[in-house]
Amino acid sequence: MNLKLLTILALTTMPMAALALPAVGDMIGTDPTTATAALEKAGCTVKGFEAEDGRIEAKCTDTATQQAMEVYIDPASGKVTDIKSED
Repeated sequence: MNLKLLTILALTTMPMAALALPAVGDMIGTDPTTATAALEKAGCTVKGFEAEDGRIEAKCTDTATQQAMEVYIDPASGKVTDIKSED
């Protein structure tokens, strides 16, 4: 019975971990202070920013999974345009 309860709890909390990162279209902002605060609120610890292919690339770690991520931000609108796991 305990195994069944643990399985149910694990399956119901997994979607929450998937929601830890920002989503494409979320407003993050364009200045480092605002973008860092928004990303950290969404569960992504920021390591740094750099310019890449006309976008802002935020290198961060998903706090739920400890996976390195790259969040791409449009410099004009401040919105997330893409999210990739760092290779």
